[in-house]
Amino acid sequence: MNKNIHIIGSGFSALSASCYLAKQGYKVTVLEKNDTLGGRARQYQKDGFTFDLGPSWYWMPDVFERFFADFGKKPSDYYTLDKLSPGYEVYFGENSSLKISENLEDIYKMFESEEKGSAKHLKSFLDSAKSNYDTAIKDLVYKPGISPLELVTTTTVARVTQFFSTIRKQVRKNIKSPKLIKILEFPVLFLGAKPSNTPAFYNFMNYADFGLGTWHPRGGMYKVVEGMVSLAESLGVNFILNANVEKINTDAANNVIGLHVNGENIETSLVLSGADYHHTETLLAQNLRQYSENYWDKKTFAPSSLLFYVGFDKKIENVCHHTLFFDTDFDLHAKEIYDDPKWPTDPLFYANFTSITDKTSAPEGKEAGFFLIPLAPGIEDTEALREEYFHKILDRFEKLTNQKVKEHVLFKKSFCVNDFKEEYNSYKGNAYGMANTLLQTAFLRPKIKSSKVKNLFFTGQLTVPGPGVPPALISGKIASELIIKNQN
Repeated sequence: MNKNIHIIGSGFSALSASCYLAKQGYKVTVLEKNDTLGGRARQYQKDGFTFDLGPSWYWMPDVFERFFADFGKKPSDYYTLDKLSPGYEVYFGENSSLKISENLEDIYKMFESEEKGSAKHLKSFLDSAKSNYDTAIKDLVYKPGISPLELVTTTTVARVTQFFSTIRKQVRKNIKSPKLIKILEFPVLFLGAKPSNTPAFYNFMNYADFGLGTWHPRGGMYKVVEGMVSLAESLGVNFILNANVEKINTDAANNVIGLHVNGENIETSLVLSGADYHHTETLLAQNLRQYSENYWDKKTFAPSSLLFYVGFDKKIENVCHHTLFFDTDFDLHAKEIYDDPKWPTDPLFYANFTSITDKTSAPEGKEAGFFLIPLAPGIEDTEALREEYFHKILDRFEKLTNQKVKEHVLFKKSFCVNDFKEEYNSYKGNAYGMANTLLQTAFLRPKIKSSKVKNLFFTGQLTVPGPGVPPALISGKIASELIIKNQN
C-alpha cells in the first residue's frame, strides 16, 4: 500500500485531510504556494491591527468539536471561543436595525414585536430547520457524493418535497415583514446561491444561526488554522511554504508519478488537491481532465467579493461585531451577481469589527474594520472601481450609523477578483466555490476521486459537501476516507 501522499494547498479542507491521513499512518507533505498556511483563511497584520483575510463567521461549532474529537482533542485545547451577544445586527435603513440575540426566546419576542403572529411561524420553521440540520449532519454531509443512493434514507425520503421547493417559498409562506424575510433568507447566502434557487431543505442554516449561535475564536479565525496546523504537526505532517505546484506528472497508464514544483520534479504516486478544482485540472494534460471549460462555465458559482481591511483611529459606534447592511434592493443585487453579472448598482454589504469583542484585534482606542461586498465572479477589477465602491459603502455606513468615519481611516487594504485569481488560483476569482443549488448538490458536484487519473483526489469547496468552513472540515474527512478505502 502506498502510504506517501502530497497535498496541494493548506486551506481548511487540506488541513483536515492531512490530519486524518496522518492518523492512519500516511506520510503527509502539504505544499502551499503562499508564504503562510491557511489558504483563504490567512491573516493580515499592520501597525498593531489584525484582520482575518477570509472567513469571519464561526458557525456550526459542533462540526469543529466533532473534528477535534476524532483525534481525542477539543477546540479549547487550541483556542478560546466566545459566544457573541448579540450574534449580529442588520441595518434596513436610517434608524432601522434589528439585533439578533444569542437567546432563542429573545429572537421569538423580536419577531413577534416586528410582526404579530410571526413567532409561532418561526418556531415551526426552526423545528423543521433543526430536524433538517440533524438529518444533514448525521445522514448527508459526510457522504462522498459517489451515488444518488447516498441521499436515500428514511429521513430524507420523508423530506423529498423540500428538495423541490425553495428557501424563498418556505420563508415567505407565512412571514410577510420584509425585514424578517431578509433575516431568514440571509443564512443561505453562505451556501453561495440565491434563496430562490436554494432547496428548502437548506433551512438548516437557520438553525445554525438562531439555534447554535454565532461564535468568535479569540484572536481571530486564524486561531483555528493554527490549531489545526498544530494538531497536524503533532501527527507528523510536513508543511512546505512557497511551493507552487505547476504540473501533475503522469505515466502512460495515467497514474500519478510526480509533481512539478517551483521548476523541479518531485516523485509522488498519491496526490490530494485542496487547491481550486478547475485550476488543479489545468495542471494535467488536456485528455486527463474530467471537466471541460464549457462544464465550468455553465455552473453556478458563489460570488466573489470586494474586501477592505481598514484601520480606524477611533472606536466605531452603533455597530456590532458582525453588522449587515440590507438597506438596498436584495433582489437587484442578487440579479447583478447571478443573472446579469456586473458591478452592483447599489450593493448590500457586510462589516465586522472584531475589536469590539476581541481587544487583540486593534490598539486601544482604535478599531479594526472588515468590509465585504458580494460581487459576480469574473467581472472587471480595477483600482478605480475598488476606490469608487469603498467611498460608496462608507458614505452609506456613515449615514446609517450616524457618525463620521472616513476622516478616521488610518489605512486600508483591498482584496478583490484579481487577488482571488492570483493568490488562490480561484476560478473566475470566486470567493466561496460552487453554489449549493439543487443541480449542484451531493453527487451532482465535481467528484472527489478523479475518473481519469489513478491516485488523484480532490477536496474543498468545489466538491462535496460545498462552500463554508464547516463543510471544508467535512470535505477533508470524506476525501481522506475515500483515499484510505481506495488504497485497501
